[in-house]
Amino acid sequence: MDKQQQILEIYFKEYDKLKSEQAQRIGFRDNLLYVTLGLFGTIISLAVSNPANNYALLVIPWVCLILGWTYVVNDEKITAIGRYIRYTLTEKIKEQTGHTDIESIFGWETAHRSDNRRTRRKIQQLIIDEITFVLSGIIALVCFWVLVSNPPLAVNILGFVEIILLVILGVEIAIYADLAKGR
Repeated sequence: MDKQQQILEIYFKEYDKLKSEQAQRIGFRDNLLYVTLGLFGTIISLAVSNPANNYALLVIPWVCLILGWTYVVNDEKITAIGRYIRYTLTEKIKEQTGHTDIESIFGWETAHRSDNRRTRRKIQQLIIDEITFVLSGIIALVCFWVLVSNPPLAVNILGFVEIILLVILGVEIAIYADLAKGR
């Protein structure tokens, strides 16, 4: 096996490893939505079962923040892997093979990003992510303030800190939404 063939084999092994990591991250990221919804149901059922448990609603924003940030980080890594394959790895293979049609190397990496409904799907996913990880936390806080009259000052301060952090998370979710099409 000549040197060029060995280098190409290394690149293809790298591609396989990257796709494997990407698939694992996609599964983990997508399951975070189900875990979040399950935790919401558990916390809400506890909170509404007894007025003394209304303070449990203050946990929902922290669930949103922690799982939402984990979701964003994994989503960014999924996107970064795809970007690395599309821009860096394909260029390395192009250099080794002299292949000029960059779109035909790992074509799926760009094809699925170029369909006519991608932007709409990505906007819909952005809306779902914002509802799940930001709006639901804010709604839980509003419900808490409606249900609990005159909570201690420290609890109100905590609630406002949670709102600020949720807004920051919402901005981060929007920044990392990857609405771009094509390569």
